[in-house]
Amino acid sequence: MGSALCEPNDAVVLARLRRGVVGESQRVCHVVPVPDFDGVPDFLRALCGAVLRRGESEWLPSVRGMPCVHCLSMVADGLRGRDVDVLRAAS
Repeated sequence: MGSALCEPNDAVVLARLRRGVVGESQRVCHVVPVPDFDGVPDFLRALCGAVLRRGESEWLPSVRGMPCVHCLSMVADGLRGRDVDVLRAAS
C-alpha cells in the first residue's frame, strides 16, 4: 500500500471502517488527510494507504478503539524535527 502524506497545516480527520464492513480487529482509527475540493469524494486514503470508501467508514470526534499503528508512525515521522503544539482532546 502507498501512503497519503500530507503537508503541514493540511486538515486531517480520524476515521475507521463501520461495524460489519470488516472484523472488529480491523476497525482501527486511521488518520485521514482531507482533500481541498468541493463535493464528497467516493473514497479517502489514510496516511497508511488504507482506502476508506464513502458509506463504509465513519468520522470520529477522537481516537476510538485501537489506533492504526502505521498512521501514527507516519504522523510521528512528519512531526520529527518541527516545533508543534500538542493537540489535546476537548473537555
